[in-house]
Amino acid sequence: MTSQENSHRHVTFTRMIAVSSLMGLIVLGLAWELWLAPLRPGGTLLALKVLPLCFPLTGLLKNRMYTYRWLSLLIWLYFTEGVVRAWGDAPPSNYLAMVEILLCLTLFAGCALHVRLRLKHANEAT
Repeated sequence: MTSQENSHRHVTFTRMIAVSSLMGLIVLGLAWELWLAPLRPGGTLLALKVLPLCFPLTGLLKNRMYTYRWLSLLIWLYFTEGVVRAWGDAPPSNYLAMVEILLCLTLFAGCALHVRLRLKHANEAT
């Protein structure tokens, strides 16, 4: 296997990590606020917090480098929410917040590695 094929596999793997963790955050946010541990019985409008996460999903699926870059900054808002709610909420909400933290860190790592590998691959190609 050549270095270029290996690099392409790593880029594809980081893309898969980023897309799956973003989709996980969307599903977690909806399930958390509507069924698993809503602030009020029956769900709340806090479920709308996942709406901003739906916009970068299109860019990730189309493999747009710019989306990976700005998403790696946006995700820190969700990380902060996870930290605050993990510290201050009662179970099971605090456990869901810990999952949110893990997904945010995974998404950030996936985006950062994806951008780094694609730039490295582009520099090697020129």
